[in-house]
Amino acid sequence: MLYSISVTPHIGVAANPLPGNQGRLRQKKARTRLAIRIEKSGKPKWEGCPCGPRYGRRYLMNTRFRTLAYGMPLLALGLALPAHAQDNDEDGSRANNVIIVTAQFREQALQDTPLAITAVTADQLEAKSQTDLATIADSAPNVQIRPQTAAFGPSVSASIRGIGQTDFNPAYEPGVGIYIDDIYYPSLTGAIFDTLDLDRVEILRGPQGTLSGRNSIGGAVKMYSQLPSGETSGFVEAGYGIRNKITLRAGAEFPLTDTLFARISGVSKQQDGYIDQLDFGCVYPAGGGDTFVNSAGQTVEYNPAGGEPRVVTTDDCLVDKLGGVGYQAARGILRWEPSDSFDFTIIADYTNEDRTVGGQVLDAVSAKTSSNLLTPGGLPYDERFICGPFCNYQVDEQSAGTFTFANGNTLPLAAVKGSNRTTYRGWGLSGQANWDLTEKLQLVSITGYREFDTYFAADGDISPARTGYGINNLSNWSFSQELRLNIEATENIFLTLGGYYFEQSSVYDSVQDLRYLPAFLYPLQFRQPDTVDADAKAVFANLAWEIVPNLNLNAGIRYTEETKDQRYFRYNLDGTINGFLDPVGVAYGEGYVGADTQDFDNDGNVTEEVRALTGGVASYAGDQIDYRVALDYRFSESFMAYASVSTGFKGGGSNPRPFNAFQLLPFGPETLTAYELGFKSDFLDRRVRLNVSAFLNKYSDIQSAVSPCPGVPAGYENPSACRVNLGSADIKGVELELFAEPVDGWTLDAALSHIDFQYTEVNEAAGATLDDPGTGMPPWKASIGTQYRADLGSAGSLTPRLDVQYQDETFAGFQGTGANRLVQTLPSFTTANARLTWRNEGDDLSVALEVTNLTDEYYIYSSFDQRNNNGGRIVSPARPREWAVTVKKEF
Repeated sequence: MLYSISVTPHIGVAANPLPGNQGRLRQKKARTRLAIRIEKSGKPKWEGCPCGPRYGRRYLMNTRFRTLAYGMPLLALGLALPAHAQDNDEDGSRANNVIIVTAQFREQALQDTPLAITAVTADQLEAKSQTDLATIADSAPNVQIRPQTAAFGPSVSASIRGIGQTDFNPAYEPGVGIYIDDIYYPSLTGAIFDTLDLDRVEILRGPQGTLSGRNSIGGAVKMYSQLPSGETSGFVEAGYGIRNKITLRAGAEFPLTDTLFARISGVSKQQDGYIDQLDFGCVYPAGGGDTFVNSAGQTVEYNPAGGEPRVVTTDDCLVDKLGGVGYQAARGILRWEPSDSFDFTIIADYTNEDRTVGGQVLDAVSAKTSSNLLTPGGLPYDERFICGPFCNYQVDEQSAGTFTFANGNTLPLAAVKGSNRTTYRGWGLSGQANWDLTEKLQLVSITGYREFDTYFAADGDISPARTGYGINNLSNWSFSQELRLNIEATENIFLTLGGYYFEQSSVYDSVQDLRYLPAFLYPLQFRQPDTVDADAKAVFANLAWEIVPNLNLNAGIRYTEETKDQRYFRYNLDGTINGFLDPVGVAYGEGYVGADTQDFDNDGNVTEEVRALTGGVASYAGDQIDYRVALDYRFSESFMAYASVSTGFKGGGSNPRPFNAFQLLPFGPETLTAYELGFKSDFLDRRVRLNVSAFLNKYSDIQSAVSPCPGVPAGYENPSACRVNLGSADIKGVELELFAEPVDGWTLDAALSHIDFQYTEVNEAAGATLDDPGTGMPPWKASIGTQYRADLGSAGSLTPRLDVQYQDETFAGFQGTGANRLVQTLPSFTTANARLTWRNEGDDLSVALEVTNLTDEYYIYSSFDQRNNNGGRIVSPARPREWAVTVKKEF
């Protein structure tokens, strides 16, 4: 049991007390409570400040309110009191429910922040078995973070309030900013981070144009590491579960000197996949006589003689298990505090992922009859290749072959061989310095460098049909530097002035082997080692002003300039320029822009300007002013209401996947103006917390993928994959988050969201209509979780927990345009997770049994449907029911 006393450094209406956290408290004007909890060992544990007595004393000295100094004699007296005189378990328990966030450049209680925020502490992450960003998003209102399909490698799709990004291509900007210890992570690739040794995760809903900057138009996700506090402690955790799931986690912190503290942590996760990759020639031996009735009502043989040969020799016909887990990560932290006015923290991390590709299945087809197909034995792409809900017949190569044109000419096609494995290796280094120049002036410097390299390949038809295959390598490095000057201008005014610089470079080297194309085209094999270089600069200011007691104004402005250069290359596999994709490059060489003196297109015009795609550069430059104004009023200790208007943007660029130079089309930035009303409330002596927000987003110049490319000359519009500014829309929604502790030990948390999308204008040339729905926006989303800690006396405690999530049917985008337009949807689903945790009396040993997808619900989280183009529908099913047992020891 822990005992607590408190000193409240504010006279008048007080907000919620601040619990333990790992950062320095920088809102000197905050209405806070500083709590010191006395452990049974007699050792004080400081709360409401960085942990450890040294930090606690420092916070007391630095707190703006001098009333705290007068409380010191009382504090000393309280420490000398008998334990029973200090015991107030109920108040202490509820004080620990308070969460600290740093969304407005300073630390504040969640309930004092006029923003829609889902904040999750380390204890909550463990209790809910939330081990990565995707599982955290499951219980956050209007938040979608999902792993991507095999074709997009180890990336995620991420959106908040319906605004985000699904495409990992480095030429596109994310719509949800992801930050690791205040360092911006610029890519969707590798962004499903493990929650290794985190202090908390903050999900900020709504545009963060002034507080976070560019590409946080939908919102931001911020992860904060556990920082060393000067104590000596640690933990070791091991788990085992279904399909050979093995999880190891460990962490430790220790002082190196009186002023230098260290913390290290690591995680390893391994698990076999849940999608069986089967050998079609083994399941249905060539000439074996197995038949089925196809969609035309004909009885045909699965694999006639001369068809797909057998590859594996095992009786189960298993090639591999897809959708596996192979993840290792480590983090090291050094924190140096040579004086009460300066501290410096450096964080290094490394991630290695090596696993089978994401699990996908073929669940519907529309027969392809094109002569481009080079399937052994000429097997058509039809129902025979539909394996089942958790299996497929994908192959990881395209054989060499010859394509014959109608005139009898032939085109040799080289073999392309990939792998069913995905790899990601990344590391980062960051440093943050906090320097109190004076009592009222603080300089903060945040510097970061990150780098990653990834490999992934994908069978485009998930079958032996060999209609398309892609091999991808993506590398990226990024550097950022931010400076902030925090100024306590007066008793009631807190200013932050700052500047920001960001630079990144990417190489996306892809080999594409496309053997099914419209009848008037022929197979394409090409390599595209495209590069993208980008930078951004920004200056910003933020004001926090207590106008009168309980009425606060938060206002901010940010000016951003950004540039991006993309260089294109389209080579044959032998290194020569591809003549179909870049005839100008073949005729005139890489990077050519000038007159068509050779009349390569035979139109008689030798003065028209032509340009080579290979070696060509598309440049984008833009600037943006974002602003935010928020007013909040605390009507009572338990109720605060706010109103805000804020803006954000996502940068523009040029089409990264052109099939000819005419498709080098630019697209502009998209922008958002958000209006929000909300309140944050605590009732029944803080046993019930209810936060509600309602918003109206004015969403302009929406970026969207379309095909065919609009405005391209006839004959050059296909094949294509373009991005355009599709139109503008209004997005309205409401969000509710509830936390309750009806009795000691029993907690309940719930979230509910609704969203509505309506176009107000559209780009008709791109095939859009005003009635089109918004992509990736489930109209309703809900979650509820509950747990009860039963005290077993000297036997410890037992805590059962149940979480349930619901997501409405979701529009997943269109394929094609006009009469060929196909609507994609993801069905609604309800899932449940359960956990049972035993802890010993000392609370330093626990054993937990967890079951995810308790009801074994079958649902899909992504769909790619090409049936309107004589292709198939490829879906990604979620994991079936899984169990694991975990043992954790703390010291």
